[in-house]
Amino acid sequence: MKKQLLLLFLLPILLQAQDKFSLSGSLKDQSNGETIFGANVFFEGTNIGAVTNEYGFFSLTAPQGEYTLVVSYMGYTDIKQTVSLNANQKLNLEMAPEASQLEEVVVVADETTKTNIKTPQMSTVQLKAETIKQMPVVLGEVDILKSIQMLPGVTNNGEGSSGFHVRGGASDQNLVLLDEAIIYNTSHLFGFFSVFNADAIKDMKLYKGGIPSQFGGRVSSVLDVRQKDGNSKEFKLTGGVGLVASRLAAEAPLFNGKGSFLLAGRGSYAHLFLNENKANFYDVNLKTNYEINENNRLYLSGYYGRDGMEFGSSFENDYGNLSGNLRWNHIFSERLFSNLSLIYSKYDYHFVFDDIGLDWVSDIDNYNLKYDLKWYMNDKIKFDFGASTIKYDFNPGEVTPTGEDSSVNYRKLDDKEALESAIYLGMEHKISPKFTAQYGMRYSHFIRQGPQSPNTYENDQPVVYNAEQGVYERGTPNGTKEYGSGDNIKTFGNFEPRLALSYQLDEKSSVKASYNRIAQYLHLISNTTSATPLDVWAPSGEFIDPQLGDQYAIGYFRNFANNAFSMEIEAYYKTIDNRLDYIDGADLIANNTIETEVLAGETRSYGLELLLKKNTGRLTGWLAYTLSKAEQRTPGGSAGGPGINNGDWYRTSYDRTHDLSLTASYQWNKKWSFGANFAFQTGRPITYPNGQFVYEGTSVATFSDRNADRLPAYHRLDLSATYRPNRKPNNRWKGEWVFGIYNVYNRHNAASISFGQNEDTGLNEASKTYIFGILPAISYNFKF
Repeated sequence: MKKQLLLLFLLPILLQAQDKFSLSGSLKDQSNGETIFGANVFFEGTNIGAVTNEYGFFSLTAPQGEYTLVVSYMGYTDIKQTVSLNANQKLNLEMAPEASQLEEVVVVADETTKTNIKTPQMSTVQLKAETIKQMPVVLGEVDILKSIQMLPGVTNNGEGSSGFHVRGGASDQNLVLLDEAIIYNTSHLFGFFSVFNADAIKDMKLYKGGIPSQFGGRVSSVLDVRQKDGNSKEFKLTGGVGLVASRLAAEAPLFNGKGSFLLAGRGSYAHLFLNENKANFYDVNLKTNYEINENNRLYLSGYYGRDGMEFGSSFENDYGNLSGNLRWNHIFSERLFSNLSLIYSKYDYHFVFDDIGLDWVSDIDNYNLKYDLKWYMNDKIKFDFGASTIKYDFNPGEVTPTGEDSSVNYRKLDDKEALESAIYLGMEHKISPKFTAQYGMRYSHFIRQGPQSPNTYENDQPVVYNAEQGVYERGTPNGTKEYGSGDNIKTFGNFEPRLALSYQLDEKSSVKASYNRIAQYLHLISNTTSATPLDVWAPSGEFIDPQLGDQYAIGYFRNFANNAFSMEIEAYYKTIDNRLDYIDGADLIANNTIETEVLAGETRSYGLELLLKKNTGRLTGWLAYTLSKAEQRTPGGSAGGPGINNGDWYRTSYDRTHDLSLTASYQWNKKWSFGANFAFQTGRPITYPNGQFVYEGTSVATFSDRNADRLPAYHRLDLSATYRPNRKPNNRWKGEWVFGIYNVYNRHNAASISFGQNEDTGLNEASKTYIFGILPAISYNFKF
């Protein structure tokens, strides 16, 4: 009887399941075999649809019947195909790039520049390499990081820098991934170049908010950069020759078309233009893949980059990133897709300062094992779930004297080890034809491990307030704790909920809202506002808690004139707990007890972002504007005292009240195209002296509140022109000349302002330092 009741209860479900079938497959570029990420795949006349994932995979589930399958991706010819869905099926498709209508010179931006009205994903920008290559940049080199700085909510670290800040966050609060491997320093050649070679990159996606549950570890943003798989159709050669750097990339099929490879390299020769100084870089990208069968594919990708600098005979510096990723894609069924990754990443830095006889070396190694799955449950629900674990090995620094007359002694800072693990579950739910939700939960777990012998302090205070002198001082050590290999020094755990909602007002507009909480267990120990080779990363531990970020966002999104124009308006509010700031006179270099130099505070940032885009026609581009504020408050806490800035809110170094960017590309005719960038930002907050007094014959400056002043406003205009000579349609060699002018009107944007006394007059004076003014560039790019 019980079995009969159970069968009666399950019968409607079983019948419904039998009436529905799945259509799955992959989508590739017909010309080169690259998988296509973000294409729309749907059954015409229904609400049943999907978007291809990072590997081009899609899955649709629908009742039995005959449908017209439509595949759409801007820049490609649509696919329309009749499908009889009477059983589970696989269908691998290839899309043909649209033929250029040169007579009309009509330009269509890629699908990623169009506002997606239906999906709940917001605060997200996806750009293809082809779009980025249309933008003028410094020294004529295409640069992913400089392109995203032209978007709302994203600012730069200063002139010529590849670092970036998102919605008032610091650069160390951005998770930067290259084929899933963590990149700790994104810059080459003083920040003039980034580590991303555009010839090796397929696309990138920046999450400013509403971050999906599969990502964690950084509280501000995620920049997910994917390398090309390599051309699986024919041999291709791509490259370019510029004023200070050149590049070359080769790609070709392998294993009779079952695989492919990409090998790309860059190198600079900037040292040829320097006299006694030297500065150069090089990097190499590798990716290869092999299709075992229709359900299994292996990928191997890697990156290695190196910078070297010499200033006279007194200072040498080199640093670099190394990463590798072995991935296995497996399709369990028409609805279940998985990706298993084994990842290694390393960042090391080294400098020699001969004036004091100092040789310094430091590095970070991490090993990451992650398993991600996507389950297309039915036409309304899709799950993402998985787990990951990262093993960190920190070498904070090793100091070695360079000679007998060195003023330093050998010192090895304590190595640090940590283990960060996480599990996550996310679900996209089409509640109704107009209302879609994304739910997510992530649980992260962090263990600070031995071996180590950290200090203990009187009253458990690594920092104490000296009320008589009105300053913070290092706490008094009263012993050490001994931890062996594998012992747990400190353990943290955090639940990180995520939620995103989208309601479609009509076919052209929607409103969206999102919330995410993220825990960050690593801290960048630096007294500068941008990532430099001297930065030291430190894990959370007994005296340093993890950063916890909460962000809320709401927005209105609209497409106009058949998607030719689009508009996005977003408002956000973000708070971060346990953000470190440094006491006055902090000593951060070669310090084995960083906890004695910092106080924990909180930050808040909020703003309004506007993005207007023109997606089609001869003239394409966007206008971005951000009105925002970013502040920090750092009370004394257990150390006592008033805290930093008397415990009041003060501007962070990443606060920009106004940020305006204009990006435009114009296709004049078959031979000539033009590009322009204009950027304006409120000046960076800074602390100026506001007075002085004389003590025992020495003039001592006094200062205003922290970050109470600003540098002058930053603005510049860049222009570029691209010339493509006449060539026969069947000629495989395709070349183009790119002419560019960075900072057309020679604006001397202040990188810093220093104060001192004039040696002749004895009067106080301020001097401005800027990186460069107007800078022309020329490069030749080719494809074969």
